[in-house]
Amino acid sequence: MKSGKHKEQRVGVFVDVQNMYYSAKNLYKGAKVDFGKILKEGVAGRRLIRAFAYVIRADIEPEQAFYEALEKQGWEVRAKDLQVFIGGAKKGDWDVGLCMDVIRHADKVDVVVLVSGDGDYVDLLDYLRGRGVRTEVIAFGKTTSGKLVEEADEFLDLDESPQEFLIKKKGPRKK
Repeated sequence: MKSGKHKEQRVGVFVDVQNMYYSAKNLYKGAKVDFGKILKEGVAGRRLIRAFAYVIRADIEPEQAFYEALEKQGWEVRAKDLQVFIGGAKKGDWDVGLCMDVIRHADKVDVVVLVSGDGDYVDLLDYLRGRGVRTEVIAFGKTTSGKLVEEADEFLDLDESPQEFLIKKKGPRKK
């Protein structure tokens, strides 16, 4: 195992699905993240306590199948409706909800693995480290806040081996 990791550590993994989805889509021409592999890498042979995947409901047909796939992989799916404001502006994020769940679980884990490159989480990592909780971030380096990387005890840059963490597109079937 990598330095700072040992099999007795209790781990909580928290993934900002929208952040990862749009990073992969924009960086790798519509590619999708393999959240099962992300969870396995985040846990890294340690004791998984909880794994949360935060999603925004968009009311599209494949959505339910995606949520079910996440659950089969071991994620607890937390869904929130997309907010639509007067004038048509739309907003959907889980920043505060994810932070609250991390704080609720901080005394039950030794390690928090944050799967997001969003710089809004810098203060959360600072808080956790002040409480003696190890912080690890998994994200695409090209779309990750530099301050988030600095604040984390460890950063796994998915851009270094994207083929490992992206779902391979299925080509046309051969007859």
